[in-house]
Amino acid sequence: MTGDAAARWFNTRMRVVVTGSIATDHLMTFPGRFADSLMKEQLESVSLSFLATDLQVRRGGSAANIAFGLGRLGLAPALVGAVGEDFEDYRSWLDRHGVDTASVHLSDVHQTARFVCTTDVAGNQIATFYAGAMQDARLIELGPVAERLGDVGLLLVSPNDPVAMANHADEARFRGIPFAADPSQQLSSMTSDQIMHLLDGAAMLFSNEYESALLHERTGLTSDEIMARVPLRVTTLGANGALVEQRGEPAIEVGVVPEKAKADPTGVGDAFRAGFVAGMAWGVGYERCAQIGATLAAYVIETVGTQEYEFTPTEFAERVAGAFGAAAGAEVATHLVRG
Repeated sequence: MTGDAAARWFNTRMRVVVTGSIATDHLMTFPGRFADSLMKEQLESVSLSFLATDLQVRRGGSAANIAFGLGRLGLAPALVGAVGEDFEDYRSWLDRHGVDTASVHLSDVHQTARFVCTTDVAGNQIATFYAGAMQDARLIELGPVAERLGDVGLLLVSPNDPVAMANHADEARFRGIPFAADPSQQLSSMTSDQIMHLLDGAAMLFSNEYESALLHERTGLTSDEIMARVPLRVTTLGANGALVEQRGEPAIEVGVVPEKAKADPTGVGDAFRAGFVAGMAWGVGYERCAQIGATLAAYVIETVGTQEYEFTPTEFAERVAGAFGAAAGAEVATHLVRG
């Protein structure tokens, strides 16, 4: 199945499967600026310690965050990843928020992955990720998942064990399942060949602005060459919103939703992806998809933790309407109520 055919098909019938990391987030706040402690001439021998003033331990992991967002918007996404025996409380949380966790692999050797992140006053972040059970994701086969669900409309290959990401893309191609390539923070550890392999046959590509530049640098591909491989490309641009590029169509630019507070940016990109994919599942246009993503992202940035936000369908639709107009809010409200 070509990317174009997949893009047309998964607008109308979708059971979304999200593969990727499932982790516990340890989020700290540094009351200064990292840049004030960095010396250009000493970057090759950095030895720094930042005194954090706050610590929050939260549920996270890219795949779990995306699945949670989809669940909050009324879909029933299936989460696929690897966890440790310490996952049961987390599983219960996801189950209660509309996420299908029946296909999560339980490792009997490793604990669930850990993400440790410090954020400064400018919103810059320094993070370390411990893979833990995530490395067992390469053992997961998607065939049983597809058989259990009966139909997979879109598979998200989000940040994960690199071998698992390659395996999932391979199996999606073999089974004719449309998939979205979302290498995200794993791009920094992927070779050009690994990136090209992930893009091969993908129906769409997610990245942020920095990751987009890194993708070009690592592969040597121009924007046109990437679009020749992937028919739909979605790039988040931070405070400048998002850019949606579709092969043969004018680019779409969507702004951000003004936040009511700025608590923590962790997980904002995952929320945007969840909102965008939810819009695709509802069959709305790509501009509306990006608006839904931007709205969900605003809820995350206003909350410490990637899965702590709450809203009612009415509140969400009103938030869309406030940022993008009454017609946008009305269309989203229809799908939220139906869901």
